[in-house]
Amino acid sequence: MKWLLCAIAMMLSVEAGAHRFAPSLLEVRQLSDQDFTATWKTPAQKVSAIPIEPQFPSACTLTSESPWIQEGTGMLRQIQLTCPGGIVGRPLSVTGLGENQSSALLRIYLADDIFHQAVFTADKPSFLVPAEGTPSAVILDYSWLGAEHIWAGPDHLLFVMGLLLLVGWNRRLIYTVTAFTLGHSVTLAMVTLGVFDYPVSLVEFMIALSIFVLAVELARGDMGGRLWRQPWWLAGMFGLLHGMGFAGALAETGLPQSNIPLALLFFNVGIELGQLAFIMLLVVITAIGSRLLGAQISRWRPVPIYALGALSAMWCIERGLEVLV
Repeated sequence: MKWLLCAIAMMLSVEAGAHRFAPSLLEVRQLSDQDFTATWKTPAQKVSAIPIEPQFPSACTLTSESPWIQEGTGMLRQIQLTCPGGIVGRPLSVTGLGENQSSALLRIYLADDIFHQAVFTADKPSFLVPAEGTPSAVILDYSWLGAEHIWAGPDHLLFVMGLLLLVGWNRRLIYTVTAFTLGHSVTLAMVTLGVFDYPVSLVEFMIALSIFVLAVELARGDMGGRLWRQPWWLAGMFGLLHGMGFAGALAETGLPQSNIPLALLFFNVGIELGQLAFIMLLVVITAIGSRLLGAQISRWRPVPIYALGALSAMWCIERGLEVLV
């Protein structure tokens, strides 16, 4: 199992700049019966030469378009549109999502305080604008966003993998993962609801540091220490940091003002589903590795630990420099 876990660690490290690839955002606001303004924000970094582009109904005419403006890790532009007859009952879409392995969030503000939210994916790149929104759409969209976010964040997944190496496959795993879940759920909710703010670059550095601390503890191999006996304290404490990272991604996409509690709840549900899917993947890999290697599997234990240490050290240096800048 250990060498296979190492392979996963290296595979996840391809996206070493975790959370640089937040979903794109298309925000459309109605100004009058036929006039609309659109804000398009997309990550500056992409995995394909094919651009991610919004597509408006064929009846719409583009009247003006601003130059690109850099905002954080993304690029933003403003678009003015004239759409005779409005956009209700007409499709909005985004191209290039499959090629960039990405998604895009759609927010529409129509007259009479009507609000719609949807997620464009490679399998579902188009959205037919309805007259009224539904809570079920918020549930599905934010669950998808939460699951997608944790799979796009290798630092979070590697921390979970480190916890599995620390605890093993026993009852303590339930306590440890639960503590991590409770920790990041608390700070995700508090930051999203505006209870407190934080320096993003410092928190990203601390997240990387949490993985490094975990790798050092694993390398020590002191099975009798308190951290090995009660690992849920470490998981809960660092879960608070990881929750701030989740909140940063949610801030990039935004929340529907009419359904904030529902969107927040199911974004967190999506995170947990993504986390459980990763754990189940490790269960399958463990079974395959045990069958292939038998008793020799223990010889490979240091490999994923050193991979965790190397990757987290690299992230600490990279993010530490960003804090200092």
